This record gives sequence, C-alpha cells and structure tokens, in this order.
Amino acid sequence: MSRQLVLDLPLRTALGREDFLVTPSNAAAVAMIDRYPDWPHYGVVLVGDGGSGKSHLLEVWRQASGARLISAPQLGAEPPDRLLEKGALAIDNAPDVALDERALFHLLNLARQTDGHVLIASETDPAQWKVDIPDLASRLKALPVARLDPPDDALLRGVLVKQFADRQLSVEEPVISYLMLRMPRSLNAARALVAELDALALVEKTAVTRATAARVLQKMAEPGLFPDEG
Repeated sequence: MSRQLVLDLPLRTALGREDFLVTPSNAAAVAMIDRYPDWPHYGVVLVGDGGSGKSHLLEVWRQASGARLISAPQLGAEPPDRLLEKGALAIDNAPDVALDERALFHLLNLARQTDGHVLIASETDPAQWKVDIPDLASRLKALPVARLDPPDDALLRGVLVKQFADRQLSVEEPVISYLMLRMPRSLNAARALVAELDALALVEKTAVTRATAARVLQKMAEPGLFPDEG
C-alpha cells in the first residue's frame, strides 16, 4: 500500500506569556520576568538546560520591555550604546566559545550607569564562565540568577498536552501517562516524541493510541533519535 506523503511544514511556535506553562520547576524564573522593571539589579541571568524554555522567556521579556534580542556572538558587532539604545537588551546563547568579554563588560557598565536592563540566557551559571577579565567575572557573579529547573511531572505533562493540541491531535489521558512513564524526562524529548507520533498518525491515518505510542517509543529508543537531554 502506498503511504501518505508527510510534508515537513514548520509548526508555528506560540511565544506569548500566556503560552508559557508555569509549574514549580520554573515558577521562580517566570516571577523574575514578570517582575520587570522592578528588578533587584540592572541585569539578570536566565539559566536552564537546552529546551527548558529560555528562548520563550526571552521573547516574553522582549515583548514586555521593548528590548532588542541578539545572540552572544553578536556582542562585539556594535557599540554598547547602540545595543542599549532601547534601554533593554536580551542576549541568548551565552557565553559562547568566542565571547567578546570586553564588549560584555562595557555593556554591563553602561546598563548600570544608565538604568538600563540586560537579560542573559545561558545553560551554565555565570560564576562558572571562564572569563579572563577579573572585573567582568566580578560583574557576572553579582548578577541575580533566575533558574529553570528540570521539568517536573506537571510541566512535562503540560508540554505533551500542549504539543498534541497545537498539532490538533486528540490524545486520551492514559496515553499521556504511558508516555510519561517511558520517555526521557526532557522537554526536547517531549517535542520530538509528539512530532514523531504526529507523523505516524498522518502516514497511517490513525489516532494516537497506546499501541502507536509503544511503537514510536521503541523506534526512538535507538541511539541518536531522541534529542540530547535538556
């Protein structure tokens, strides 16, 4: 039998504040973002594993603050006053292997002097960054850290449900519970798993059941098919 061709169309990602699922594992970080501009410092570092929601929260904060969003490798491309011309700057993927330490140092100094705000997203605590400029290391260690912890059951379940809903797939609760007991405890894994189940449902024109979930889990247990933990 010929199988239906599945087109790899991009799924629209909703990045509004109302689309971010809040549970105890991320509540403190979300509270810090919601607290803006009443921050305890001119800068905050948002720390979490890959796929934990850092980019989503960066976008939430960008919308609230009017900040410009750049990736860490872009730091040295423009002078600090231009980067902070809107009074706020969001920096993703820090520290990056080619971090321009001097540019970041001057940027943080300017933010402190002008009452600007900087939100930095990283997978590691700033105290662990290997920087050569002692004053920059001191500045980084003084920044408050908003931490996104590994997903708890409530968040993992919520992401599965939301991913299925975004793809207009109706999945019964026992299937969700079955997946949670057997999948890697990672938001990236949840997204990859739902995408694979969606593709299978389209090809076979069938609902997502416990049987199809078992097949997909068995397939994705092969090395390299699930994303790295995080």
